[in-house]
This record gives sequence, structure tokens and C-alpha cells, in this order.
Amino acid sequence: MNRLLKAACTVTGSVFLMSLIVPLNALLPMTSANAQDAGRSPIADIVEAWRASPHADRSSEAFTHWNEDGEIPGSCATCHSSIGAEDYLNGPMSTPGVIDHPVPLGTTVGCVVCHQNSAETLASVPFPSGVAVDSLGDGAVCAVCHQGRASSDRVNTATLDIEDDAVSADLGFINIHYAAAAASLMGGEARGGYQYEGKTYKGKFTHVPNLATCTDCHNPHTLEVAQESCSSCHQNISQFSDIRMSPIDFDGDGDTTEGIANPIAALHERLDVAIRAYAAEVAGTAIVYYSGSFPYFFTDSDGDGSASGDEAIYPNRYQTWTPRLLRAAYNYQAIAKDKAIYTHNPHYALQLLYDSLENLSEQVDVDMSGLVRP
Repeated sequence: MNRLLKAACTVTGSVFLMSLIVPLNALLPMTSANAQDAGRSPIADIVEAWRASPHADRSSEAFTHWNEDGEIPGSCATCHSSIGAEDYLNGPMSTPGVIDHPVPLGTTVGCVVCHQNSAETLASVPFPSGVAVDSLGDGAVCAVCHQGRASSDRVNTATLDIEDDAVSADLGFINIHYAAAAASLMGGEARGGYQYEGKTYKGKFTHVPNLATCTDCHNPHTLEVAQESCSSCHQNISQFSDIRMSPIDFDGDGDTTEGIANPIAALHERLDVAIRAYAAEVAGTAIVYYSGSFPYFFTDSDGDGSASGDEAIYPNRYQTWTPRLLRAAYNYQAIAKDKAIYTHNPHYALQLLYDSLENLSEQVDVDMSGLVRP
């Protein structure tokens, strides 16, 4: 059965797979009902689940961004096309997430990406920091794309030999990219966030044995997480962000019963304030963040602390970077773009935020009272 599906995906692409469902089901030794009884979804249900997932959304920016260019560059193709993913997984994987040639438009992340031998046997995944991680289990293929595109190491290379508070025209914002859940999960081991010298960082976030990999928590086809998998232990929760295990008051608000997502959000907001204060007072140019437009940090021309439509455009990108500001902004974005970092590695997130605030406090007034570093 698997061989038939893999061959169909490889030769025809995942869309055509829908037309093969009926004849393939006819070849199965068990009926759909029996498959359900055995705990396995029939092929039709699996394909339908995938089709409704972000991995199959042909209209999304993730798969249409290059339409005007006519092809997807090798620096993007691994994660934004089935063809690129296949080529990467079957190649040397020498540069994380990159192949050496462009690929045609028109594919998403189809069945064949995960259901091929090189994906199913993948044991070690290189990360942007240069670290190869071999403890991802069934989630190894997920980590190929959900690892971000930058690291602490890249920020250090960019800021090498530049004084912490010196504005440099050689600096530009470094973007971790999007949904870097695997980098968050691995924490200090993968160095996905900016890690300040002299500090120690939480490594891989460890959980209970049966919830230890990406596919233990996420349905591999819908990508959704079943709340029941958490609520059996974390009772009386209405959403994942309500979960908290630590009794420590990280944000100094006196509440240790709120979900761990709350202190992460509180420190994230404080970091935004501190970044804007530093940019205005030390770098000499006001800055503003806008999550929906690349490269996310812009010159705050009117100084009102928010990005208007004519400010959040590339020509108005922020260009008065110092190493200290770049490091803090990198971490701000790393937290912002992993929407579930409170689940993937909450203490690592809090460490990155605390250290960024502490470092900025060397130059501007940052209220660190009541804050506790994990």
C-alpha cells in the first residue's frame, strides 16, 4: 500500500493522488471500516485532512510568493515546494534548508515529502547554527523546515568587531523567519534565539515520554493539536495557553496561576518598549515594529509608536542598527514568530527575553524589578 502511494505521489504529484483513492482502496486487504477499527484512517480521510491543512493551501503566500518570478529559488524551494523538499532530503543537506537550483512553481508540501524513504529514515537534521540534531525522532522531517533560517551564530558574525552601541551601515535586521518551532524546542542546543555571552540556556524542552516529538502532539496531516492530549494531565484548561507548571513569578505581577504564555507576553511587551527607548535615545532614530510587513522594523517617522501604512514599507526599513539593538530585535522577532513558544520551550523564551531586557538596561532605563530569569 505505502509503495503504491509513494509511487503515485512521486510520478504525478499529490493533487492527482485524489483520483487514485478509489482504485487504491480497492487493492487494500481491509475495508475502510476495518481500517477505522484497527486505528488507521482510510486513505480518503488522510488525503482530505491534508487538503484542509496549511501544507496544502495553494493560495497561501507560502506557495504563491514567487509567482511573478516564474520559479522558486533554491534558497526557498526546500520548504515551499514538494520538488525542492525531495531534492533536499535526497541530497547532501550541506547547507540547512537550501538546494543549489531553482524549482518550478505549482507544488505545496505534498504526501511524498514525508512518505519517502529519505524522510522516514532521517535521523540527523542540520540547523542554521551548524549544529546537527539527532534527537528529534519522528519529528526529524518536520524540523527540516520548522527550524528558522538564522541563529545566534549569524548575529554574532554580523556584529563582529563592531562596538555594541555603534551605529553601522553594515548592519541590517536579521530575521529568524517563521514558525521556527523546532529551533524553539531544541533551545540552547540549536541556538535559534540570540544567546548572550556568559549566559546558560535551556536545552531541548522535555515532556512526558509519549509527547516528545512533533507528531506526538500534532496530527501529521491536519497539523492540529488535540487538546485532550494535554487536558488529561493539565486539567481545567480551556486553551493551551492556560497551561503552567512553574510556581515562579517570572514577570513580577504576583500571579503564579496564570498560563505561562502570560509572563512571556508581558516580557515581550516590555522588550518592545525597551527597544523603542534604546533606538530613540542611543541609536538616534525612532523605531517601530510591524508584524505583517518585511523587514518588520521600520523608522517611526512620526514618533507615535505605531506603524502607519506609509511607514511599514521596505524603503522605510530601519537602518540605524547597532549590535546591541540588533540582538534584542532578533530575539523580539524570534518570540513573535513562534506563536506557540509557550508550549515549545517556555523557559528558553523567558531566558531570551530577560537577557535582552537586561542587556538594553545597560544603556536605557528598563525596569527589571520583580523579573526572574528561569
